[in-house]
Amino acid sequence: MSRFFGEIRQAGYVVKDIEQAMDYWSRELGVGPWFYNPRVPIVNYRYRGGAYEPHNSVALANSGSLQMELIQIRNEVPSMYADFLKAGHTGLQHVAYWTEDYDSDLTRLEAQGFKAVMSGEVGTRGRFVYFDTEYHPGTVIELSEVAGPKGRMFDLIREAAKNWDGKDPVRPFPDLAKL
Repeated sequence: MSRFFGEIRQAGYVVKDIEQAMDYWSRELGVGPWFYNPRVPIVNYRYRGGAYEPHNSVALANSGSLQMELIQIRNEVPSMYADFLKAGHTGLQHVAYWTEDYDSDLTRLEAQGFKAVMSGEVGTRGRFVYFDTEYHPGTVIELSEVAGPKGRMFDLIREAAKNWDGKDPVRPFPDLAKL
């Protein structure tokens, strides 16, 4: 467990073909079911000080308590994901720590010298920030707010994986407005 953040709760993989990746992870690794959103509604997105409108596809599934995230970028918006691909990488890009006290944790981490590179929001109380922590590929740190509907969605995804029988390996994202 990290002495700064607590447990790693998510491993984020940047992939070139998300449908193929979901198939591989469910069929070959037995991870699923995948909850898939072909266009994540990210608002207030910032990358290195600039405001943009990203189009990212995301799929989420759990293996035990660890959530796996597959990310495919669909447009040319600058991002840490695009940087990762341009550097010739695919695969593990970041690890995420979850917080229910986002403002306090963000303030604490910035005071410790962590520098935000990319941030945004998904739904109510679903803010996220990625820090400039890439020592080698796969070591970017994300702080993700899970106090609202996004956290309830993550609970639902974790529960679905507990007794998954391999059927219906790809499912739509739950409606955050209804969680």
